[in-house]
Amino acid sequence: MDIRQKTINNIRTLAADTVQKANSGHPGAPMGMAPLAYALWVNTMRHNPKDPQWKNRDRFVLSSGHASALLYTMLHLTGYGLTMDDMKQFRQWGSKTPGHPEYRHTVGIETTTGPLGQGVANAVGFAIAETMVAAHFNRPNFPVVDHRVYAVCGDGCLMEGISSEAASLAGTLKLGKLTLLYDDNDISIEGNTDIAFRENVGDRFAAYGWQVIRLQDGNDVDAVIAALEDAKRDERPTIVICPTKIGFGCPAKEGKPSAHGEPLGEDNVKETKKNLGMPEDTFCVLPEVYQHCEEAMKKNEQAEKEWNELFAAYAKAYPELAEEWEDWFSADLPDDVVMNDALWQWEKKDATRNTSGEMIQRLAKLLPNLVGGSADLAPSNKTYIKEGGDYSAENRAGRNLHFGVREHAMAAICNGIALHGGLRVFCGTFFVFSDYMKHAIRMSAIMKIPVTYVLTHDSIGVGEDGATHEPIEQLAGLRAIPDLLVFRPADGKETTAAWLTALTAGLPTCLVLTRQALPNYENSGCEAMKGGYILADADKETPDVLLMASGSEVEQVMGAKEELKKEGIDARVISMPCMELFLKQDGAYQESVIPAAVRARVAMEAGATMPWYRFTGLDGKVLGIDHYGASAPAKILFEKFGFTVENAVKAAKEVLGK
Repeated sequence: MDIRQKTINNIRTLAADTVQKANSGHPGAPMGMAPLAYALWVNTMRHNPKDPQWKNRDRFVLSSGHASALLYTMLHLTGYGLTMDDMKQFRQWGSKTPGHPEYRHTVGIETTTGPLGQGVANAVGFAIAETMVAAHFNRPNFPVVDHRVYAVCGDGCLMEGISSEAASLAGTLKLGKLTLLYDDNDISIEGNTDIAFRENVGDRFAAYGWQVIRLQDGNDVDAVIAALEDAKRDERPTIVICPTKIGFGCPAKEGKPSAHGEPLGEDNVKETKKNLGMPEDTFCVLPEVYQHCEEAMKKNEQAEKEWNELFAAYAKAYPELAEEWEDWFSADLPDDVVMNDALWQWEKKDATRNTSGEMIQRLAKLLPNLVGGSADLAPSNKTYIKEGGDYSAENRAGRNLHFGVREHAMAAICNGIALHGGLRVFCGTFFVFSDYMKHAIRMSAIMKIPVTYVLTHDSIGVGEDGATHEPIEQLAGLRAIPDLLVFRPADGKETTAAWLTALTAGLPTCLVLTRQALPNYENSGCEAMKGGYILADADKETPDVLLMASGSEVEQVMGAKEELKKEGIDARVISMPCMELFLKQDGAYQESVIPAAVRARVAMEAGATMPWYRFTGLDGKVLGIDHYGASAPAKILFEKFGFTVENAVKAAKEVLGK
């Protein structure tokens, strides 16, 4: 047995031991994909375990994240600091080897995966980002950005619609540095894939505009390596179809569904090792395998050394670009953005989708690495960067991305762009369609990556389009996602606050924006970055009633304050553009805005009432909408559904017992 085969078999046995020790996990895919992993990690990919953040490294995405034991095995063997003790703690509390790969949690993981198909879209985002950053920085004889993206997926990934959305766009964009290895093992949890998946995957990808390489046997490592080299020579993205056997090497379970999501069993693990010619000791890695992997990594250390020398020469030849490089890859905003008073200047009454659109123009002039696009709705979302150019296969320097009507893939692709580094990315659609992309938004939040979601047409204010296009439950749904900021601004200055928060908070942010025009308020401004603040205070120290709202309904409660004043009722108006930020403030600040002593409270928002009860308490009242909308002019809908000054006044009197 040569050293390559020993290494491949050792990958299989270590993955099997890892799952068996945890008595939980997925051993079959790692065992079947071991030759693919070897071909990539040991032979082909440019990556340096001694510098996992090397900016010109190749990126690897395990879209079939349930096969995490394979990825951890490769990180262990190639020297990323994942110890054998870490392998033994697979899926255990506090370990570096959780059930699915987690970004930031384990060194060497480029993106969190597990929800099938999303990793394919993440990989498309990585590939797009590589071309965009390269277009800006590369110069003749200085290809400082020149790396590839590799993703591994399974049958389940390719059944999910998101992979089709992303692959279609990747083919259109001719992302030639993207290679997808398809673990074609014909097995799903319920049995052979014939029960639900009989399509010709290769023909599908060919129709998308991909190069398709069909291998006879995914266990033939030479064929896999040759295919990876062929992929480098084509301007199209490449899918390498690798027929494999799930649970390869296990006499009792090879090729069977039972190898997918349960340990092999101790006796079967022993038989597997015997069958593969490997020692029966648990968690055994042959010394020659360690040595082989270590030797293989030396070429990557040399590759980074050569790149560092190239970049040093580049910095001398193009010092301004080298300085800009540092700015692009920094999370901090430049001073000319942070201290720019012009960003806060708004004069006319306008829809917040329009003020957001103007903010994009203002920021684009200050941040050349701000890029983004929409799911075929840029004119409505106001997300088009004027004079930014259109990104395409022919123009990698364009700043405007056109995702087509592919909301789910759009969000996951933007996750990949953000994870790549160097770019600040946003994407947009109608708020009601955020449901299509919600799981990718959730992944943004799990990874804590700063993707900005521009979600316009935020309420029944959509009007004539009717119930299908009028968001009701979406605010509550997004607010339920941990580590996601949901910002619904009431005017231009709050929109500025929302955008600056999105660019500085280090978290994904949803900007929920109106189609209808809203007034500007004298006392709005940077206080909105605290999430909630006093927009108009009562005359006396302790208000009679608190009036709370977000977005367009702030106008109604401001009107109610004036009407109540005529009747001797002193109200405080609280604008709450971002509940999550307000709840991050200390108790003293929260008390100063919403004093516990004032139990008479009214909240108004054109969405589901549920999120507001934590602020109104048992004695308060929430004016919202817990049913679907209707087709009519927006003004009529607001009146019919109770979003009026008169209804706010009535509610205030009710909570005051008047």
